[in-house]
Amino acid sequence: MTLEIRQAEPAEAAVVEAMLVEAAKWVDALGEVMWDTGELSPERIAAETAAGQFVLAIVDGQPAGAIRFQLEDTLFWPDLPPGDSAFVHRLVVRRRYKGQGISTALLQWAVDHARALGRTHLRLDCDKSRPKLRALYEAFGFQFHSFRQVGPYDVARYEYPLKASGLRRQGPGLGKT
Repeated sequence: MTLEIRQAEPAEAAVVEAMLVEAAKWVDALGEVMWDTGELSPERIAAETAAGQFVLAIVDGQPAGAIRFQLEDTLFWPDLPPGDSAFVHRLVVRRRYKGQGISTALLQWAVDHARALGRTHLRLDCDKSRPKLRALYEAFGFQFHSFRQVGPYDVARYEYPLKASGLRRQGPGLGKT
């Protein structure tokens, strides 16, 4: 398996959208809601992709996963000073690539990129009622920060310290999806 992590090109917005919609349908079938419908609109995803916010995991030439990387998140993290952290959202792995380390590779890219930008933390939020997703982030090395209610979302917020000492995730089975 050849894995490449790279910035999504604006012309690949439909690829990002297809992966997000596929994941949302799968989770919806389980009786859970992953993302609000407006978050998956083609126009919004195209704008975010054009702004350089999506990174793709490519396996043997095929898109296998994606993650959104931001330098600000005032909606879910309004209590932080600007310029301190980087944020990830919408981690997605296509079902056929489950268990192959795609989520770990995308999260490690985000850690490395945030560290290279001089940020002190990589942060994320997820639905607090999704124990498997929360366990994935915790297995990678994210530390629980707090719960927060944001509109209709009741989220668990996590942080990953980016100390210069090169903090690395620990343990076997590192959050493979």
